[in-house]
Amino acid sequence: MKVSYHGHSVIKVEANGKTILFDPFISGNGNTDLKADEVEADVILLTHGHNDHVGDTVEIAKRTGAKIVAPFELAEYLGNKGVDTHPMSIGGGHEFDFGHVKFTQAFHGSSYTEEDGTIVYTGMPMGILLTIDGKTIYHAGDTGLFSDMKLIGERNDIDLAFLPIGDNFTMGPEDALTAAEWIRAKQVVPIHYNTFELIEQDGKGFANKVQPGKGTVLEPGDEITI
Repeated sequence: MKVSYHGHSVIKVEANGKTILFDPFISGNGNTDLKADEVEADVILLTHGHNDHVGDTVEIAKRTGAKIVAPFELAEYLGNKGVDTHPMSIGGGHEFDFGHVKFTQAFHGSSYTEEDGTIVYTGMPMGILLTIDGKTIYHAGDTGLFSDMKLIGERNDIDLAFLPIGDNFTMGPEDALTAAEWIRAKQVVPIHYNTFELIEQDGKGFANKVQPGKGTVLEPGDEITI
């Protein structure tokens, strides 16, 4: 399968004839190579409700007919906007026609800010385990370091993990290195950094400190095959 990175926390997976997008924050994302009115998607997976993760979800889903898989409250909120949603919660898994999705815990916040400044509660933040074509991808979402990452690593054979390193709002590089050790993924890619001044980090420096051969930096638009 092909997996590509598109800035901030945006990941695209192409497998089983499907295109799956994680957290499609495109409009307003100066680090992405994608265009919201052109990107294709069959499925959109959301980790939480912050605007820099929900991004262009509704517009993309209305144009493409993509199914949105999201935390329960966020799925309900988006469903009221006329898109197809599948609600899930922490610890729950579901077998879809494209693969298996399981939501893990994450330690962060989750709310959506409307244009008028109204803040809408969108449930708990989560990470996502996507298993497809015999491979497992872990998108940690926005989170601090937490010890149950050890369990995630022990109970799942993770081929590729995306970990936030931006600090300030999420784990910084030092904590992300510990997370990488605990989840024991075959390959680790840093995300959620350099989009804004507050989260500027050295992605290559982080990758070089991950267990030898396991750290990989992807620039927006870069693709790997697993």
